[in-house]
Amino acid sequence: MGHMEYFTQQLINGVTLGSIYGLIAIGYTMVYGIIGMINFAHGDIFMVGSFVGLIALVVLGVSAATPFFLLILALLVVIAIAMALTAVWGWTVERIAYRPLRGSFRLAPLITAIGMSITLQNFVQISQGARVKPVQPIITGGYSLMEKDGFVVQISNIQIIIVVLTVILMAGFTTLISKTSLGRAQRACEQDARMASLLGINVDRTISLTFVMGAALAAVAGVMFVLYYGVIDFYIGFLAGVKAFTAAVLGGIGSLPGAMLGGLLIGLIETFWSAYFSIEYKDVAAFSILVIALIFLPSGLLGRPEVEKV
Repeated sequence: MGHMEYFTQQLINGVTLGSIYGLIAIGYTMVYGIIGMINFAHGDIFMVGSFVGLIALVVLGVSAATPFFLLILALLVVIAIAMALTAVWGWTVERIAYRPLRGSFRLAPLITAIGMSITLQNFVQISQGARVKPVQPIITGGYSLMEKDGFVVQISNIQIIIVVLTVILMAGFTTLISKTSLGRAQRACEQDARMASLLGINVDRTISLTFVMGAALAAVAGVMFVLYYGVIDFYIGFLAGVKAFTAAVLGGIGSLPGAMLGGLLIGLIETFWSAYFSIEYKDVAAFSILVIALIFLPSGLLGRPEVEKV
């Protein structure tokens, strides 16, 4: 097996995983940008997205045998359903856990958000069962890129779809924030919420929509996760959430490109760590990076240093 080939294969796997983490990380970054807080229920929002996706796939009866055109159509429907239902949950988290406590002390919303996350995990555990839920592979096939000594570098169709979809979403999102009135409202609220409300921006709605958008992106990540790994349980939100949070911090919390870059880095580190060292410690590697990043790079790779508002 050639080292170059093995390296390339892990690179492909890492970028795929990183795309998923990046999509989740955007949710953390956006909420942090607008209210200066971490949404601790965000990992479970991703988990709900993947369960909704899984249930929708089963209900629609999609399988690998479905003709290509119908398959793509079904997947778009599944993603739309997952985004819609997960967005509702994101909105609920903001309404119940964050909005009533906006004037309260800083720790209060974090505690209520953790409460929401525990509630959700237990709800899914009770309603869906605690056992892992397997899915038959739906998107199959792929391409062989290079081969050496019997080791074939492959890129599967699902990997291509994940990366392409992530790029499209990122582009759409960046445009939305830089060009539309909602994006302008978000940036205004980020800078100074009270001033924004004086200028006639509906701050409550803007914050709600930020949670909704973050949740919708996490839902896409959830559906991708199901299709890629083919197995989920009620606990996946916790680990994926921590890794995406690490990605957001590493990239510079509050920065969208940073979230994506951080996601890719975490995905690559995890994949290469599993490939070259021991797979048991891959989560430890991700956590260690979080600690190191917080100590040495407090404002992240692309983040702006916090300026205290006086």
